[in-house]
Amino acid sequence: MTAPARVNLDADTVGRDLAALVLTVVELLRQLTERQALRRVDAGELTDEQVERVGTTLMLLDERMVQLREHFGLGPEDLNLDLGPLGSLLPRD
Repeated sequence: MTAPARVNLDADTVGRDLAALVLTVVELLRQLTERQALRRVDAGELTDEQVERVGTTLMLLDERMVQLREHFGLGPEDLNLDLGPLGSLLPRD
């Protein structure tokens, strides 16, 4: 019986890959939250003040996501996982 091959892990690559995974989860939640907010706006469930606050919050979160992607050298495509026959995790814009 042979020993399993060792995996070479580069500290820079591991950190970037971990950041990509975390940002992927955050981006998925951001998109789901945005869709839910749009449904609530379309249904008239929010006051004008709430609509403004949700819009501002989502805009700021999007800006922060861009900053974090740039910090880790990631593009939007790096946050989209290929799920094989199911397609991609995040909708393509």
